[in-house]
Amino acid sequence: MSTALVNTAVLKTEARLFRREPSALFWILLFPTLLLAILGTIPDFRDPDPTFDGLRGVDVYVPITVLLGLIVGGLQSMPQALTGYRERGILRRMSTTPVRPSALLSAQMLVHGGAALASALLALAVGRFALDVRLPRQGLGYAVALILAVLVALALGSVVSALSRTTKIATAVGTSLFFPSMFCAGVWLPLQAMPDLMARVVGYTPFGAAAQALNQAAAGDWPGWDHLGVLVAWTVLLTAAASRWFRWE
Repeated sequence: MSTALVNTAVLKTEARLFRREPSALFWILLFPTLLLAILGTIPDFRDPDPTFDGLRGVDVYVPITVLLGLIVGGLQSMPQALTGYRERGILRRMSTTPVRPSALLSAQMLVHGGAALASALLALAVGRFALDVRLPRQGLGYAVALILAVLVALALGSVVSALSRTTKIATAVGTSLFFPSMFCAGVWLPLQAMPDLMARVVGYTPFGAAAQALNQAAAGDWPGWDHLGVLVAWTVLLTAAASRWFRWE
């Protein structure tokens, strides 16, 4: 069997297993959009707010909910899956078969990356058709920023997987990064409401830069090259770290 067919078979298997995980499906695909829908029912979130330069609260939270699915997939779901495979010896046994462990790693990243993108599209669709949120005015720039955000989330999740010997450790490390990542994305305090110094500092973090890039594209501007550069730099750095520290056994 050719390598391409083997990799395709592994990808299909991982996708099938992922669909059988109701918790992952809910938290990655449905929870961000559900949160947006709940916020959209709050009257204050449907009125223009001078704090957000005249935007409604629900408008501001669409990019945030887009990032929320990426954070959950990268820091909570994928590391536990990969660490569980290593902990149970599945990766070690795979090394003696035509299926290379790298095929499993690639499949996991594709499955969780695809789920994160689907979550983002669902949030955008519900925002547009249910809450009258305007679609991003700079569509290409938004797509570039979103893809980079997915890559950096997967790279960060790979580092968590590399450093965690057991699923318990992966859960602990992922959770310790999860809440700061949500703060940087603006879940509790949108970037538009942050003090200038805090917003600048947050802009150097992966999800802070992603949030600012998405906000700029949503407003019709091309995402700032400084924010895109931060995303690229973090992706390269985290990928290199994961490659160096990752162990199959």
